[in-house]
Order: sequence, then structure tokens, then C-alpha cells
Amino acid sequence: MRITRLLAAAAALFSIGSSAVLAEGSPDDVLVENSLAKLTRGDYEADLERVPPELRSTFASDPKRLTMLLNSMLIAKSLAAEARRAGVDRDPKISLLLALETDRALAQVQLRRIEEAAGAEFDAKRAEILLKAREIYAVDKEKYKVSEEVQASHILFDPRPNGADAALARANEARAKLVAGADFAALAKEISDDASAKTNRGELGWFGTGKMDPDFTKAAFALKSVGDISEPVKSRFGYHLIRLEGRHPARQLSFDEVKDQIIAELRTRYINDQREAKLASIREDPKMKVDQSAVDALVQHVEPQVFKRALPQAK
Repeated sequence: MRITRLLAAAAALFSIGSSAVLAEGSPDDVLVENSLAKLTRGDYEADLERVPPELRSTFASDPKRLTMLLNSMLIAKSLAAEARRAGVDRDPKISLLLALETDRALAQVQLRRIEEAAGAEFDAKRAEILLKAREIYAVDKEKYKVSEEVQASHILFDPRPNGADAALARANEARAKLVAGADFAALAKEISDDASAKTNRGELGWFGTGKMDPDFTKAAFALKSVGDISEPVKSRFGYHLIRLEGRHPARQLSFDEVKDQIIAELRTRYINDQREAKLASIREDPKMKVDQSAVDALVQHVEPQVFKRALPQAK
């Protein structure tokens, strides 16, 4: 319990004035300690390197997530301290394992450095990249079209409680009230079997084809004018009354609207290509030597009769 309180206090320290506190703190500042280990600010900042740069500020501003991380780090450091006291790290096999884990960590750091360098190199070619983006847009304009969308509200009548006929009768009764002037949003909140209607009053927002139930979509797109209300429409969820709230026609997006998307896709592809080129250069190193007999010796051969004995016998 005491550890939890200390960790929560440490998390609060980081969550208040994040950038200012980070600038003033020292890596040697002890955030929390127990009888086995100390957890310092430097430990935290080093571990935070595992989080993508663009997510670090968000991560550090969440006290709950930060507390969980600090708690996990303290447990790991405490168990590691116990292992060192027991001499576990001096076991030859464990020493090899630790060396391999160090290699894996360094490999990840090096890959990140390669990706960051590739990103910086890409960003330095802004004018050239912009021309490339314009070329891509001109060649494949069809890719940058927005399909027609509608905005709609609905009232759902679920057939499960009393059957399809009863649901349809309720839908027709409700439509008569709406035609007579009843408020659609208020009625949706009152009688819709869609639980979300209690808060959104039946509003579904904007959607295109392929997002909703096919029959529902067909009926929504068939409505002509804003305010039109459909006849009862059957979908796999039951019967609906649908009101058209708005319509966006299909249109061609301009280059200015999509250039950031195109450039982001080019940047990601460039970084991936640079990373893969580095990995390929290692896999295809002409100086690589393989002791095939030693590799073959690693394969464990199991005699068929031994394998059969290991299988569960059918009863």
C-alpha cells in the first residue's frame, strides 16, 4: 500500500507542468525506493525511450498509465536485485542470455536511429517530395474521390420481444405521429430500441455505402430531401424509421486537401524502404559464412516410434 501511494505521488509530480518539471529534474532524482531497489528519474526517462516519440507527451500526461509503468519498473528492479544477490547473473548461461538481451535492445535502438535518419533525410527534400506528390495525384485522381454520403437519424423497433408484426405495427404508429408533427429526436429518445438513442436521439452521423446494413443504406440514400422520413425499413436489426438530415454529393478532392496524406504515405514508404535495405544488406552480406554441419546438428531428429509413443492413444 505504501509503495502504491509513493508511486501515485511520483506520477502526480510528472503530470503537473510536464515540460517544466522535466527540464528542472535530475536523472539521479529518486522517485521511489524500497529495501531492494531505487527507481530514479533517469530510469524512467530511459524506459520512456521505448515509447514512440510522438506518444511520449500523451503517455506522461496520464497519471494512471504512468503509475502503472513506475510500479512495473520498481517490481522489475527489485526482482533483478534479488537475482544479483543470489548470483544468478554469474551463471554462464544467464550471462549469455543477458548479452543476447543487450544485443536485442541495441538492435532496436539502431533500427530507430536508422528510421529517424531516414525521416530527417526525407523531410530535407520537401520541394522534391511536393513535386512527387503532385505527380501521384495527377496520375491517380480517382483514388482521391469522396463517395456520396448522407447524414441520417433513425428509430429502431426490435422484433425480438413480441415478434416482427408487432414491431412493424409500432413503426407504422410512430410514423403516423411524425407525419402529424411529432419531434423525431424526442420520439427517438422515448421509444427507440437502439439504446444509444437515449443520448444521441437517433443521430447516426455521416456515412457512405458499405458502412451500414445494406437495406438500411439503400433506404437512407433513397430519401430525396432533408427532413424526409422513410416508410418502415427492415434490416437485420429490426424495423427502422429513417430521417434524412443531410447529403454530401460525390466529389473530387483537390490536391491541397490530400497532399498531406500523400506526403505522409511517401514518408512512411521511404522510411520502411531504408530500414528494409539495411536488413537486406545484413542478410545478403557477401562475407557471411555458415557452418552448415553445425547448424544441421541443432536439428533434433525424433525416431517415428518415439513420436508415436508420445501421441495420446485413442480410446
